[in-house]
Amino acid sequence: MDLETLIAEFVGGNLVVLLLAGLVILSIVLGVRIVPQSEKHVVERFGRLRAVLGPGINVIVPFLDRVAHRISILERQLPTASQDAITADNVLVQVETSVFYRIIEPEKTVYRIRDVDAAIATTVAGIVRAEIGKMELDEVQSNRSQLISTIKASVEDAVDNWGIEVTRAEILDVNLDQQTRDAMLQQLNAERARRAAVTEAEGHKRAVELNADAELYAAEQSAKARRITAEAEAYATQIVAQAIAEHGIEAAQYQVALKQVEALTAVGQGEGKQTIVLPAHAMDAFADAFKMLKGRV
Repeated sequence: MDLETLIAEFVGGNLVVLLLAGLVILSIVLGVRIVPQSEKHVVERFGRLRAVLGPGINVIVPFLDRVAHRISILERQLPTASQDAITADNVLVQVETSVFYRIIEPEKTVYRIRDVDAAIATTVAGIVRAEIGKMELDEVQSNRSQLISTIKASVEDAVDNWGIEVTRAEILDVNLDQQTRDAMLQQLNAERARRAAVTEAEGHKRAVELNADAELYAAEQSAKARRITAEAEAYATQIVAQAIAEHGIEAAQYQVALKQVEALTAVGQGEGKQTIVLPAHAMDAFADAFKMLKGRV
């Protein structure tokens, strides 16, 4: 065997080895798939769904299986959409909405719907119009959180077959046309004027009630004082009558003498009174009083 033959055999054998090594490397490269945490890969075999690869290292059959779709499972936000709707009280409103969603079953998403964003936006618009049509304008403004919850639940039911999870739905704004705004402003001003008039009337009414209560209280206190005075006088009269009944005319004379003494004492205590004029029988009144008092003792 000559040298050329040996070289040809060596080169041919090494080429086969190199080809086999290259085939093994290519098989490993095509058969091993590393999927990022934020993605899922849809694998097809001869055009049919074969498997869905999750995050991490995955092995597929090289040359038979291929990754047909790389789907992000991160949460997405639809562009802010604006649609017209008519409320139950026939008011035209323009509603701005935004929806957040994520793909949880990519095998449904890639084989059942072509444009996910457009499909969700159309679904949201129809649901918003339907729900607002059930409510009056005041309810739309005051029950926005309830409306958002209803829209979110309805959208979730509608997109369930697409392998999508609606994470959040928001109503960013509810706009009115200029004529409706002017009418609402007039109504608001009228309501404010009515409340001011009611408040003023209630204040006047309260003032009248308090004044009447004060007058009634004063009258009650005056009547109470007169009643107490009358009761005191009646009691004093009763005591005198009882004394007269028990001790005869002497008790009456004793009371008269005491009154005379009290009157003279009051005259003597007056300011600026340096000269006191006594009636002729004043001393007799003192004497009688002391006699009666001595006799009672």
